[in-house]
Amino acid sequence: MSERTGKDRSTLYRLESAQQQPQKSTLIQLLDLYGVAEPRRGELLVLLREAGQRGWMQPYRSELPEVYSDYISFEDEARSISNYESLFVPGLLQTEAYARAQLRGTLPTASDGEIENRVAARVERQPVLVKGDAPKLWAIMDEAALRRLVGGRDVMRSQVAHLLEARSLPNVTVQVIPYEAGAHPGMDGAFVILEFPDGDDPSIVYVESAAGGLFLEEDAEMRRYILMFEHLRAAASGLDATAALLQAIVSEI
Repeated sequence: MSERTGKDRSTLYRLESAQQQPQKSTLIQLLDLYGVAEPRRGELLVLLREAGQRGWMQPYRSELPEVYSDYISFEDEARSISNYESLFVPGLLQTEAYARAQLRGTLPTASDGEIENRVAARVERQPVLVKGDAPKLWAIMDEAALRRLVGGRDVMRSQVAHLLEARSLPNVTVQVIPYEAGAHPGMDGAFVILEFPDGDDPSIVYVESAAGGLFLEEDAEMRRYILMFEHLRAAASGLDATAALLQAIVSEI
């Protein structure tokens, strides 16, 4: 696969969405229309064959921000996902009840239908962690994300218990940065580093804020966020200490 930027990938996935999984002849006409040459032309034909892997997302695309839809597609393609969260449980590890409460709290003007569509999309992302070529997920979160009672005590207790269970997956690592660690580089906000199976495909960083999602892919940006994640891994509790902290939080809620 030739080198693609985040913008390239966004274009490819939006094109795939617009196609609604057409026959090969229709895709070829679209490639001609967009002036797509080799080797990209061949890559898109491969994407057509693989489109079913992301077909579940089609009903939700109109309800989701465009950049977020692109992110979900990249997440499905990634071989490793390094996710730091300061205020929330990572989306791939959220329970349905937590996701619903989090979205209702952060999107106060959204309708019930919009909330439910986003919840469904979030829950249906999660099988990516157990598919045949599942990516490695390294999730780090601040203790504050686990102490905030999103949805109330019952919802939060179930959510933290779910994190304990998720640790049993061989491709999932969970760490928590305890309050006692003090100030740390992640206090500026959450981010995700996505790396892909093809060495020619550049890694990207996804940063989300109230202003919308943003993909970063410049070498200097990548180095900065990779180094930041390494610092966060060092600041976080070890795996056994994280498990003990999660168990303590469950018993305290």
